[in-house]
Order: sequence, then C-alpha cells, then structure tokens
Amino acid sequence: MATYTVPLLIGGKETVTPVTFDVHNPATSALLWRCSSASVDDAAAAVSSAQAAFPAWSKTRPPKKRDILLRAADILDKRADELGGYMIDETASPPPFAQGFNVPMMTEILRDVAGRISGIMGALPQCAEEGTSALVLKEPYGVILGIAPWNAPYILGLRAVCFALAAGNTCVLKGSELSPRCFWAIGSALTEAGLPDGCLNVIYHRPQDAAAVTTALIENPSVKKINFTGSTNVGRIIASTAGKNLKPVLMELGGKASAIVLDDADLSTAGFQCALGAFLHSGQICMSTERILVHKKVLNEFRPILQDAIKTVFPANGPSPILITSAGASKNVSLVSSAVSSGANLLHGTPQIEKESNNRLRPIVVENVTPEMELYRTESFGPSVSLIPVEDEDEAIRIANDTEYGLSGAVFTKDLARALRVAKEIESGAIHINSMSVHDEAALPHGGVKMSGWGRFNGNWGLEEFLRLKTITFKE
Repeated sequence: MATYTVPLLIGGKETVTPVTFDVHNPATSALLWRCSSASVDDAAAAVSSAQAAFPAWSKTRPPKKRDILLRAADILDKRADELGGYMIDETASPPPFAQGFNVPMMTEILRDVAGRISGIMGALPQCAEEGTSALVLKEPYGVILGIAPWNAPYILGLRAVCFALAAGNTCVLKGSELSPRCFWAIGSALTEAGLPDGCLNVIYHRPQDAAAVTTALIENPSVKKINFTGSTNVGRIIASTAGKNLKPVLMELGGKASAIVLDDADLSTAGFQCALGAFLHSGQICMSTERILVHKKVLNEFRPILQDAIKTVFPANGPSPILITSAGASKNVSLVSSAVSSGANLLHGTPQIEKESNNRLRPIVVENVTPEMELYRTESFGPSVSLIPVEDEDEAIRIANDTEYGLSGAVFTKDLARALRVAKEIESGAIHINSMSVHDEAALPHGGVKMSGWGRFNGNWGLEEFLRLKTITFKE
C-alpha cells in the first residue's frame, strides 16, 4: 500500500512536492507517512497567494469572519479523534495531553476569538486645533508569517494564525517537520469551514532547508509581521533577520520556570502539581517546571510527597516518558550527569536512557544543584527538574529571577496575600498560585519577558498584536 504524503496548502490547493521527507513515530520509529518539502519557490508562492487574498479578506465584514471561525471549531470538534491521533502518532504525546487538552483548547481559542472580532474599535480623540477632528483606525498589517513548533502543534499552530486572520490579515503558517500532519489538519479544517483560498497557506520543509526557506519568507517584501514560538536560540536568528528587514516580531521562546513551595503550602497539592508541571509531555513544554524551590522548614516532609506524586504520574510499571528526538534525551542525560559529577545528587531517577531505546528517559529529580552547574541555568526541555532549598521567600524570589528566562512560574502557599506579594516580584509573563507552571487558556494573555520573548497571544491582546494604528485628521 502506498504511503500517504502530507501536502502543502497554497492558494487553497493541496500540493505534493517532488521532494519529500519521512515522518516517523518517535515511540516506535515506524514510518507514519511522507511529507511534502517546501522549496524557496514554494514559500514565495505561499506568500504571493496570501498577498493576493489580502485585499478582499481585509474588507470582509466581522460577521462573516466570525462565522467561518465558528464553523471551523465545529469541524474540529467532529474530527477530534482524527486530529488527536495525528498528534499522538507524530509527537508521542500522552492521549490526555493531545485529545484532552490540545484539541479542545484549539476549538476554544477559535470560538473565543470569533466572539471578539466585532469588538475591534478605533478612537475619536480631540485635536488641539479648533475645527479639526481625528479618527484613529485599527487596520490589519497584510501578510503574517507564523512559525510554530511540534510540541503542542494544534494550540501553537492555530494561535500563530487565528488572531491574525480574525484581525483581517492573511497568513503563511510554517509548521514543524516533526508534526506536519497536525499543521495540515489546521489548514484543512479552516478550508472546509469556508476560509477563502489564499487566506491561509500551510508549509513545512526538510531540516536542511530551514535557513533558506525561513530567510526567504522573512525577507519577502509582502510579509509584514512575524510571530515565532520555539527555542530562544532560533528566536534570536529570526528576530535578527526580521530586524535587518525592519519587520516587527512576536516571540514566545524558552523558559526556566520555578515552582516556589513556601512553608505554609499544602504539600500534597504542591507535590502533585510540581510533578505534573515538571513531567507533563515528558517536560517538553516551554512552561514546564525546571526548578522546585522549597522552604527548608518543609523540605524533609516534601521530598517523599514529591516522589510519591511522580510515581502517580509515571507508575514504575508504566511506560517511560518519550522525548521526540534522541538529542533531547541525550541533552538531559548530559545536564544531569554533569551536575552529579560536580556535587549534585539524585533524589529520584537516574540519567540513563532506557535500554533498546534512544529517546525514553524516566523522570529525574536532582538536589544540591548550584549556580555553577549548567543544569541550574539551561532549559532542559525534558523530564528532569532541580529541587533547591530556600531560607525564605526573599531567597526564593532571588533564585526564581536568577535566569535569563521569564515565561511562567508557580507559588504554593495558603496565604493569598503572601502569594500575590511573591508573584509580583518574579520576573515572568505569568505566575500560577497553587497550580502547576503549565497553564494556557484562550482568554488570558500568554507570553514572556527577558529571553522568553515579547508580545502576547490570546484574548484581545492577541488581536491587538495583529492590528496597526492609522491616524486620519480632517477639517470641519
């Protein structure tokens, strides 16, 4: 039986390219399907298609745009099992994360933004000169380039384009080569919902073509703004290229989230939420808990609670967490092994890739991690977390801020005033009180500070990112 080939979506037409690459299941290494690989010319065609569609789409009235997005949400609901299966196959995601969170969150985002479209409004400010009036309009940029990663392809892929589309822009979505069928599904659903041809174009490519294709997209004169979700290192390259071309960017990058457990915390809640926040999706989430900062008064009591919570999330007789690449597993082994050789000790797990596998690694908790160790500062993006004692909340805040990142974090305490005081002092885009550091929902702004990026997705903030202001004055 012939292997299915994932097509590109350009100008409303699905296109299979002469050059393809294989997509494998990271859990079994089995070939899933082949995928079309976009060339620089394909990327240019996608931008041209989006540019051609822009004049009509930018003038489309809010009710029509709203109805298309709502239909897309209904279609995605009906295809939920199909889409969840793609994500499980391509990313080895646990079913609760794929089918229980990613797909439902995608439809929630669509419905939320659909309801906000008609609320886009400008202003009528008073002018200094008598007899002069002014209008401040909000208008779309034009063609938006959205670049999304593999780890939560539906949420991150959809938000890369849906706010831009709702605001009247047209889009090129460049999805990860590791989960292309998930990104194809987004384009498929929106097309089925009646989105006009060319408004959304979806491409992916071989890893060796990344630099050429991405640079060509950013430098294309028709592309007016770029949004990128991914690693800080790649974000630097994209921001630099965009800067050279004087184009605005929205960046949601890496993280090194700390969960602070204060001496009055509910330790049972804190232990479970820290385990979940550190090891959900094998720790391959930018908001994952990377450091657990525990007040010394409760440290001895907290240790076994955390260990029991980890065993609940990942039972000893259950399958090991899977990382999508062997490089990710090796990185975690290297970070932990280096820390142990420098004086850290293992509280839970060992830095050892499972036999007969190159990407399965059991959860690891490391104690006595110091600032001199690479594990202290480097985002592991895997199933390893540092447990660090603190004297008081001031030390907890200092350590939480002792990182170049600032995306998410958590605070555990029964005193809400204390929690708010600590949360306000942490340099982060979000802090979650008595809940894990992994949190995202349609109506709340999402983004980071420092090296975790700038700009915000979601809600009205997400819409505003893709609207620019125009001032018009007139004499009466």
